[in-house]
Amino acid sequence: MKKILSVEDYLLDNPMFSASLHTLRALLLEAGLVECIKWNAPVYTINGKNVIGLGAFKNHFCLWFFNGVLLSDTHKLLHNAQEGKTKALRQIRFTNKNEINKAIISEYIKEAITNQELGKEVKPTKTKPKDIIVPIELQTAFNNNSALHSAFKLLSLSKQREYCNYITEAKREATKLSRIEKIIPLIIQNKGLHDKYKNC
Repeated sequence: MKKILSVEDYLLDNPMFSASLHTLRALLLEAGLVECIKWNAPVYTINGKNVIGLGAFKNHFCLWFFNGVLLSDTHKLLHNAQEGKTKALRQIRFTNKNEINKAIISEYIKEAITNQELGKEVKPTKTKPKDIIVPIELQTAFNNNSALHSAFKLLSLSKQREYCNYITEAKREATKLSRIEKIIPLIIQNKGLHDKYKNC
């Protein structure tokens, strides 16, 4: 996956919808949101809180509302991208620039900002954390490198789990070993697997 360093990079990487994304971006900036890159895509925040994301896909582009489930959705435009999985996130999808009604989209943006300023947000459901199962390949690396093991134990549980899942998800032994080589310097530097995608 190409690393996106700026919104300009993102627009260049999605030429099919570039003009439409420019239009939506202008509405978001006019509303006073702060622009940054997270998860390799443009995200718009207020007071450090994620409010709206900009997205482009093969056949459509969209606005992601991080707490979209709390919007009144007067015009019935919001979709749940993953029914049964996504609790708060909602999106407005477009297939061409003609579908963008600036006045209506601005209504949704303003309501999302107001909700965030009022502290309205869906809190993640707290579940009992599962025990972290360290894959044998990673445990072997720890046995051979005590500094690596010590650095791993200093990471948050979520970062530890990310690394373990990253190794476990690989099907081939060679892939697991190459992934371990890749993550060793990150662990030593006390970084999470996905930290490089969080630019703000």
